[in-house]
Amino acid sequence: MTLHQCGRVGDTFVPAALVLVACAGRVVPPTAAAPAAPADIVATVVLIGDAGAPKASGEPVFQAVARILADRPDTAVILFLGDNIYPRGLPDSADASFADAARRLRDQLALARLTPVLFVPGNHDWHRSGPQGWERIRRQGRFIAREGGGRARLLPVDGCPGPATVDVGPRLRLVLLDTEWWLFPHEKPAEGSACAARTPREVIDSLARALHVAGDRQVIVAGHHPLSTGGPHGGYFSLGHHLFPLRNLHPALFLPLPLLGTAYPAIRGLGVSAEDVSGGANRVLRAALDTAFACAPPAIYAAGHEHSLQVIDRGRPPLLAVSGAGIYGHESHVEAVPGTRLAVSKAGFMRVDLLRDGRLRVGVVTVDRTGAPSEIYAELVQARRAGPGCAER
Repeated sequence: MTLHQCGRVGDTFVPAALVLVACAGRVVPPTAAAPAAPADIVATVVLIGDAGAPKASGEPVFQAVARILADRPDTAVILFLGDNIYPRGLPDSADASFADAARRLRDQLALARLTPVLFVPGNHDWHRSGPQGWERIRRQGRFIAREGGGRARLLPVDGCPGPATVDVGPRLRLVLLDTEWWLFPHEKPAEGSACAARTPREVIDSLARALHVAGDRQVIVAGHHPLSTGGPHGGYFSLGHHLFPLRNLHPALFLPLPLLGTAYPAIRGLGVSAEDVSGGANRVLRAALDTAFACAPPAIYAAGHEHSLQVIDRGRPPLLAVSGAGIYGHESHVEAVPGTRLAVSKAGFMRVDLLRDGRLRVGVVTVDRTGAPSEIYAELVQARRAGPGCAER
């Protein structure tokens, strides 16, 4: 059994325990790229996702981010990749849960004292896809603008799908998307709204145009949902998922229910949730993004959603960076999928450095409980060139 055959119990009738015991569950190759000299780094983007429940006593992952950026405050941006407030976004100030939700977001905003901070929305920010989602994502945007000291923004704004463009210096461009807009089942901005793009076709046309006009800049497109994943949202589950399914409701529910536990991943694999890659709306989203990338692809597509660190090369750009392990102790199971370069279930983040020669260096950094960072993997992405067949849009 190869790593690429592991974990998708919903696709076969192989006994779950046999499959999962045979699977390694993580892949950590040696670091592939040497560290860059500080003088060779033009700009830095930290990719950190699913950080919406930081420890009130001090979040180790945030401490590690501050350490690595201590010498680069003027050339760095921190990008939070959604699920910025667990479990259901930012409620009204009269709600009993508001104070803790606001504290969780303020802990992330504290990093804006060091360097500018950007946020994209995730499904939990949209009321965990609940009926108050549009209201809560707009409230979060206003809170970030008010509390961020002019150095933090939630983009795209007001529940709009995007794309929103931010340049990090003259040679690196971020193109930010609200991917939950595609999946959200309740009221949201649509035709007739103030958003620049209001339909899926308008979003994809705008994204393709933004990539085309970027020219020879390196481009990172970022949204919450990954295009490929070896985690639970991709149908890959651990032995613990199969034996203790109630822990999906609360981590303390260690009641063994192996038959029910095996049924849960199988049902997830049927596409019942739009948040999983098997969901119909999720398939439409991913196919649409690939259509936009066909002519002038970005160097990297960055996402969170899975509580792990993954680097996936599908054999064509963009390189997929899944960085959703942004709080210590909140990691989830992960396995290799076709194209996996790295998959690890550890807290941490990714650091993308633009080098003077035009290449991007992608480093994967894990964090221990003391906040000490450790780079476990890195690779270089070549300077971007627009596709020669791209027509003017």
